Amino acid sequence: MSKTILSFDGKTPQIHDSCFIADNTNIIGDVIIGEDSSIWYGCTLRADVNELRIGKRTNIQDGSVIHLATNGQGTYIGDDVSIGHMALIHACTLEDGAFVGMKAVVMDGARVETGAMVAAGALVTPGKVVKSGTLWAGSPAKYFRDLTDEDKQMLDWLGPHYLKLAKKHIQSALDAR
Repeated sequence: MSKTILSFDGKTPQIHDSCFIADNTNIIGDVIIGEDSSIWYGCTLRADVNELRIGKRTNIQDGSVIHLATNGQGTYIGDDVSIGHMALIHACTLEDGAFVGMKAVVMDGARVETGAMVAAGALVTPGKVVKSGTLWAGSPAKYFRDLTDEDKQMLDWLGPHYLKLAKKHIQSALDAR
């Protein structure tokens, strides 16, 4: 397997050397990925009609798709963000420390604030704001409850866990050479 990193319309993805980019991943166009971030197996990040910015220590898990709007905003993902397996992130903003669960969808113009959580399978409709310290769930997603101490502990654990796992994957690939 191999990863595909393609220039498009004169824009080439800029990926920090410390990142883990898994095989079978596609990264296209005007993409910038900050240090120690990880893009896992089978993800597609397509910035062909606008810009995609990803901060430091962010993990985008297997099978996720990230795109943006032609006539709207790009997609902006902050530092220390966790995006679960098979999520769809489209022309929205995920602030530092945000969490998006597996198979969740976050649509155009939506904002997931710092330390907010979107539950697995949720659909955050265009323009919605998921407030800091809250969990939103359902389709369409609505406020479900405030985050518990257990939720906050999980958020604190998740980023460093994926960073360590990414480093192991990088070392494993080096060892295989």
